[in-house]
Amino acid sequence: MTSMNSVDSTPTRARNEQLILEAAERVFACHGYRGASVQAIAEAAGLPKSNVLYYVGSKRRLYVTLLERMMARWNAMLDDIRVEDDPAEVLEAFIRSKMALSRSHPQGSRLFAAEILGGAPFLQEYLHGELRDWVQARARVFEQWAERGLMDPVDPVWLIFLIWSSTQHYADFEAQVLGITGQESLSDADYARATDFLCRVILKGCGVKRAGADAP
Repeated sequence: MTSMNSVDSTPTRARNEQLILEAAERVFACHGYRGASVQAIAEAAGLPKSNVLYYVGSKRRLYVTLLERMMARWNAMLDDIRVEDDPAEVLEAFIRSKMALSRSHPQGSRLFAAEILGGAPFLQEYLHGELRDWVQARARVFEQWAERGLMDPVDPVWLIFLIWSSTQHYADFEAQVLGITGQESLSDADYARATDFLCRVILKGCGVKRAGADAP
């Protein structure tokens, strides 16, 4: 992510920006855009309100930065995929990275979910432009994998939706997961089992085959 303010790129600035982003993620996830305030974010970050405004410019800019940063984290694993890549390796790595992010950044996932459930008022340009183009480019690679017989000709856009939703479930619906499993929190072993399960079911459901394997 580029600096929110191009001036003063010092270690202190980097540390303060990180404090602000982490605090804003918590405050926005808890209260939503309307319920959050720059003052509340400043208090959560342990910084004066004037400092927060200096670094981020405005509440709206900070909010959109957090949303776009979350999407960039989620999708980084697929940014550079090529037709020559092994779809089994690519899809498994994508699922595993998404699950790891659900655990390490649950507030960011919930923040994004809340924005989408609210009709995505701050993300319309991003969803209809940059993100749509990103999905279509990945979809073309998936289609070429299917043409080469490395996976079934599943709808690639629906596949991306499936991976997004199934991996984000563990952050967005954590209360449901914990209530049903009767746990206070999910352990490393729980996440490992859930991740292995998703990899097995999704890859098998797509008929993914290792490159060079003989078709049945």
